[in-house]
Order: sequence, then structure tokens, then C-alpha cells
Amino acid sequence: MTEAAFAAEPSRLLIAAAAGIVLLLLLIIKFKLHPVLSLLISAMVIGLGAGMPVPTLVSTVEKGAGETLQGIVLLIGLGSLFGGILEVSGGAQCVAQTLVNKFGEKKAGIALGITGLVVGTTVFFEAGVVILIPLAFGLARKTKKSTLYYVIPLLAGLATGFAFIPPSAGSVLVANMLNVDLGVMIAVGVPVGILALIFAGILWSKFIGSRINTGLPLNIQEVREEEEANLPAFSTVLCIILVPLVLILCSTLSAYIPGIDAVRPVLEFLGTPFVALVIAVLAAMYFLGKRQGYDGEQLKKIMDRSLRPTGQILLVITGGGIIRWVLQDCGMGDIIGPALEKSGLPLVLVAFLIAALIRASVGAAVVAMTMAAGIMAAMPGVAGLSPVYLAAMVCAINGGATAFSHVNDSGFWLVSSLLEIDEKTTLKSWTMMETIIGFTGLICAIVISLFA
Repeated sequence: MTEAAFAAEPSRLLIAAAAGIVLLLLLIIKFKLHPVLSLLISAMVIGLGAGMPVPTLVSTVEKGAGETLQGIVLLIGLGSLFGGILEVSGGAQCVAQTLVNKFGEKKAGIALGITGLVVGTTVFFEAGVVILIPLAFGLARKTKKSTLYYVIPLLAGLATGFAFIPPSAGSVLVANMLNVDLGVMIAVGVPVGILALIFAGILWSKFIGSRINTGLPLNIQEVREEEEANLPAFSTVLCIILVPLVLILCSTLSAYIPGIDAVRPVLEFLGTPFVALVIAVLAAMYFLGKRQGYDGEQLKKIMDRSLRPTGQILLVITGGGIIRWVLQDCGMGDIIGPALEKSGLPLVLVAFLIAALIRASVGAAVVAMTMAAGIMAAMPGVAGLSPVYLAAMVCAINGGATAFSHVNDSGFWLVSSLLEIDEKTTLKSWTMMETIIGFTGLICAIVISLFA
């Protein structure tokens, strides 16, 4: 645990922290202030309210920004580049179309869920929705079923991929903050993600799709035959998507395989997350770019465009990280740690509850992930837990940060607008799906922690 830079008086710190969180909610929800500004203002209110000297507060803010971005900025940037090429080349659409053809229309929901799960590990949620949702609408048109029957598995796959399976930004962010090896995180996150997809995507879509018949949006762009004919090969896209996962796993497993001392350093280097993603991006540039007819100038424009949303994402992550470091440097871990230990609650449950409360209050999943991970990382004894237990804690945090999406979450409105459904229907379908994902993550985390 990091040594507190300033020992605040406990009651004053708790009051300051509560006031800062309430202010954060008011600024974002009521006054519609941008989350980045809201987070910075709240961090300063917490620090000053706790009595932290101004020079120490300034130092903590700067340190918090650097420490938060240190392990995530390259991965998010490289993931954006990879996702941009996957989007423009039609790679994501290719995976979806192939799986649907393989499973058939009756099991198309399963195919869409698997597609979302695979694509969600490399593409931001919003990008994945925009790329793949036309296919779901096309299937709804063919079968005359509710759009929820096909859209919910797709959304669940994207959400679970983002939350639980590296190299997605959500899973990597929290794993990095808790010092979890990404190979271990993949080994734990994949089964958790699959179970979450089954419950929240496949089973829930059948239930809600049979009870609420949502029609097609007014303006739907169909996937044209000539576009499908120009898609890259399924095997090529799948291999490229699996490149970073396989390299990271090989790096982790190399530590446990005897007799490979000569190649272990090479595997460790290639399995370094940012190196693995660099290799994946280069492979995508060639096989999904050059081989698909894109020249160097076109690829540059594609990647420039893909990086545009990352600035805001990184700043929001940084803002949440700054609050984490202000709380940590004031000694919040020394206050809540003993209290939580006395409560007798499992640490994974505590982690879930903290993330879920922040998620329900603020709406931003990344903020909930960052703040909850920061609080848990500051607790005494957490650093000494086993790697598998910490990976389970990541699942609990990201499960809590996924659950309870409602009107203060941009994802809520994205889904509502794309499907052209009202808020009540969105709450019944989308919010419930997100909450099922969250609780599946919690239950799996508790079970895994019992054997860690």
C-alpha cells in the first residue's frame, strides 16, 4: 500500500470525501458540467476540505495524472488504432456475418453475442455498437422478431468483452491499477465473460424479446451484397483479433513452462501488452488495410480518425485517477480498510458495492472502475493477495461498474436513440441486461475468490 502523503483527521476526511462526491454528482447530473472539469473540481474540494496543504494537493494531482496514465495510455491509443482499421475494413462485420451464417438465423443471437464478445475486447463499446448493429436490424427484418431479440446479445457481448477480457480498455485499466498480470486476467476474464454473455445476452434476450416487441428504426441502412463480397476473409480477421490475446497468454504461461529459458525473454517481450498491440495493429494495417486496397495515406486518415475520441476518454480516466490519489494520499485507505475488514464482508463484495454505487450515482463506467480500483488498491493487505484473487476483484469491480446503467449514462441514451425506443423500454431491456452482467461478474468473483 502507498504511504499516505498527508494524514488527514478521519472525520474531516470522510466529510470532505462525501461533500466532494455529492458535488461531483451535482456538477455532472444537475449542472451538466463536463465530467473532466467535474472530477478535477471534486478532487480539489476533497483535498482542501480534508486540510491537505496546497503544495501537497498540487503535487498529488500531478502525480495522480501521471500514475493513472502510465499503464493505460499506450494500450487505449493502440486499441483505438486497431479498432479503426477493423471498422473501416469491414473486419468486424465479416466476423458477425460468418458466425450468423454458421449458426443459422434461429441461433443468430448466439452468433451476435460471440461477435460482440470478440470485438468488444479490442473496440470501444460505442464503436462496436455502431459497426455491428445494422446486422442485428437486418436479422430482425428477415425474421419479423423484436429488435431486442438480436440487439441485446450483441450489446451484452460488447459490454462483457469491455469489462472482463483484456486487452479491452476497461479490464486493462483496473487490472493495471491492482497490479494484475494480464495473462492471469485473460484466464479469469474469459470464462466470466462467457457466463455473463449467456445470462445477460442469450437468455435475457429471449425473455425480453418475447415480451416487448420493438419495431425497426425508421432509418436503417442495409448491408449491401457488393459490400459483403468485398469483406476480408473470416480466418484472417479472427487470427488478427486473437494476436494480442495469444501473445499475452504465451508470455504469462512461459514463466511456468520448464526448458524454454532461451525463448522465454522473447515471449515475455512479445507478450508485453503494448508490444502485442503494436504487432496486432501492424498486422491489421497490412492484412486488413494494404491487402484490402487501402494505401498509406488512407490508412493514416483512418487511424487519425480513430484516435479522436481517445483524448476525452483518457482525460476522464485521469480525472477519476486524480480523485483516487487525493483520497489515497489523505489516508482514506487507512480509514476504510479497518472498517471494511471489521464488517466481515468479502473484499470482492466490497469492491463490487463501491463500484456499483459510483456507477449508479455518476453514470460513467470508467469513472466507477477507476475510483473503485483506487480505493481497493489503497486498502491494507490487498497488495498481498494472490494474482487469481486480484483478478477476481477486477471482475467484481468491473461488474459493479457495468450494472445499473440509467439516465445519467451516455450508453443508455446511445442505445435508446439507435433502437428508437422510449426510456421505459430502455430501462427494462438495456438496464436490466447491464445489471445481469454486473451480478454475474460478482457471483463469479466470489466463487473464484473462494479457491484463490
